[in-house]
Amino acid sequence: MKPVFAGLLAAPFLFLDVEALSAEHVTLRSRVGSLEVSGMLLGFDGNYYRVDTQYGELTVDGSGVLCEGQGCPSLTEFVAEVSISGSGNIGEVLMPALVEGFATHSGMKAEHIKIDETHFEYVLSMAGTDTPVGRFRFRATTTDEGFADLLAGEADLVMAVREIRKRELALAAEVGLGQLDDVNRSHVLALDALTAIVSPKNSISAISVLDLARILGGEIDNWRDFGGPDAPISIHMHDDHTGIAQAIEDRILREAGYSMIEGVTRHATSMALAQAVTQDQWSIGVVSYSDIGSSKPLALTGPCGFELRANRLTIKTEDYPLTAPLFLYIPARRLPKLARDFLSYTRSASAQIIKRRAGFVDQAPEEIDLNEQGDRFANAVRVLEAEGDLAALKQMVEKLAPLQRLSTSFRFEAGSTRLDAQSRSNVQQLAHAIKAGAYDGRQLMFVGFSDGEGPAEGNLKISHRRAQIVKNVVEAAVSAADLPKVLMSTASFGEVLPMACDDTSWGRQVNRRVEVWVQ
Repeated sequence: MKPVFAGLLAAPFLFLDVEALSAEHVTLRSRVGSLEVSGMLLGFDGNYYRVDTQYGELTVDGSGVLCEGQGCPSLTEFVAEVSISGSGNIGEVLMPALVEGFATHSGMKAEHIKIDETHFEYVLSMAGTDTPVGRFRFRATTTDEGFADLLAGEADLVMAVREIRKRELALAAEVGLGQLDDVNRSHVLALDALTAIVSPKNSISAISVLDLARILGGEIDNWRDFGGPDAPISIHMHDDHTGIAQAIEDRILREAGYSMIEGVTRHATSMALAQAVTQDQWSIGVVSYSDIGSSKPLALTGPCGFELRANRLTIKTEDYPLTAPLFLYIPARRLPKLARDFLSYTRSASAQIIKRRAGFVDQAPEEIDLNEQGDRFANAVRVLEAEGDLAALKQMVEKLAPLQRLSTSFRFEAGSTRLDAQSRSNVQQLAHAIKAGAYDGRQLMFVGFSDGEGPAEGNLKISHRRAQIVKNVVEAAVSAADLPKVLMSTASFGEVLPMACDDTSWGRQVNRRVEVWVQ
């Protein structure tokens, strides 16, 4: 049995029970020859059987066997089922748009069925028929609830507006769901950003991340500290169990050594929060870039005079310090083919258009001419301190002038050579584009930069090492057959082109990056 069936077996830990099947005895017989395996049917995903046999639990490719016995599922009537739980911010707009786009792309129709305030489903069937082929079940609540459902076996995918936390990561590994922060387990759906907002009646236009943390932490409580009137600052926040509230804790408050002050006004939805801030002249809040509404977004600034505003390009490049990827977390088990096809679709060019139309930032690479980057170079000139800095800047401009910057950038986790979550996704996106031939016959240059901490010579070496790391990672993600089609090189310029002030960890993180330039 083992030699013949070896090619039919898949790793059991990758299997997903899509339908609840009562365990019944079945026999799987090879289509060629007379070899067979018998046991209790534990599950079927439309492609693979999972059977408890005398050899242990086996997963068998259905295309190579015939199933015999009363417990055999109907191959023609199989309906793939996927349960998706987590953030309402993702589940209410983005995911429905992507499911509907996927259905159209695949020649199917999608019927939306509302169950209650938090539960709904999409039933997919082939165009021209009423026979279902798939069912996407949604529970749109919070990121916390999504991870809880996954750990309890009640969800197959998690929608998250923050990165998975260490405790959740450990629990998932303990119950056999795999390392959920690996690149194949954390799938970036779209991009967003944490954005400080005030009323349009408020005269303030910019704020430092540190001052924002001081407000949220209760150290600053009056607008006179920003040159405004003697008026108390009222704070509006999301409910503290939501993913975005937790992202604010992780990315803004904890980074600065603060915790959220008591007594802030909490809101269940981003829309309600933005409306409340809009109507309250002396208020401040933090929302997703996609949920600004009619409120006034604040630029992020610092003592060096730089201002960074959240927009599509600054979020896509991660030049804006408080970017916030939107995730799907995928356990290490086999999803039905329909779900796998859907996940592949979310990386496609047509899916990027849908993401943008839904109000989020897509991941499609864009090429930016040097002449369109005047603000960046003006800022670089503004902070020049030594004559050697000007020479280095001139050298960089001469090197990059014939090229265009890609919106795809790479940054590292703090104190680590490991790419951050958005950058790990960028590796896959860039590799996919290379494999598709988007850069055939062209040059991709990975250009390293550093913050301004420490000696310039050391920073130059660090930036070179980072550029080489990213180049190596991208090359590893591209098949050997595609590598000769694209010329890849590296360059490094250390601290020459800062994006933000170096006075805070947020600014230094933005400055430590690898850009991609294309010719």
